[in-house]
Amino acid sequence: MYVPAHFDESRPEVLHALIAQHPFGTLVTHGASGLDANHIPFELLANEGGPNTLGTLHAHVARANPLWQDVKDGDEVLAIFRAGDAYISPTWYPSKHETHRQVPTWNYVVVHAHGRIRIRDDEKFVRGVVARLTRTHEASEPKPWKMGDAPTDYLDTMLKAIVGLEIEITRLVGKRKLGQNKEARDIRGAAQALVARGEEAIGGVMLDHLAGLENKP
Repeated sequence: MYVPAHFDESRPEVLHALIAQHPFGTLVTHGASGLDANHIPFELLANEGGPNTLGTLHAHVARANPLWQDVKDGDEVLAIFRAGDAYISPTWYPSKHETHRQVPTWNYVVVHAHGRIRIRDDEKFVRGVVARLTRTHEASEPKPWKMGDAPTDYLDTMLKAIVGLEIEITRLVGKRKLGQNKEARDIRGAAQALVARGEEAIGGVMLDHLAGLENKP
């Protein structure tokens, strides 16, 4: 991924937080059948893995999905996590109305997690992944669903129909394109226009970035 210096985000703790907040990722593999991409929810274990790793990603796919047979343990893979994006109109920049030297662009926040995959076709691993994902994403429900709510035989059948994936993260690349190469007034103008349209995922982050710059000693 092309990352100009002013858009670079390399702090592991920030990238881990972005993955945790936006866990539905795109897993890109290059196995025996060539390039493939699958869209799946991930669980990040930030402190798990070897001394030279940046955490571990756990996930699962349907047993019917050829992915788990197309790759082999140790293959390099890429998991992409999108943390928001928005079109930026040049009319939102105050400077445009003075010089007309602005063009449309697209702002976004994204994390690329490079790593080595391992297929985990064992019931204990799969059950653990499903249980933790369920607890995490059901936590905000008035009556959270739990695995014990389903009949044991039904749940056992469903678990046998999926295969676990484990990815040891070897490199994290982050990009926060928020208009950092623009004047502060232009960043604010675009951010406020996005917020007014309800697009706070990027507009709010742009305002936070601007506030951080203005509060620097």
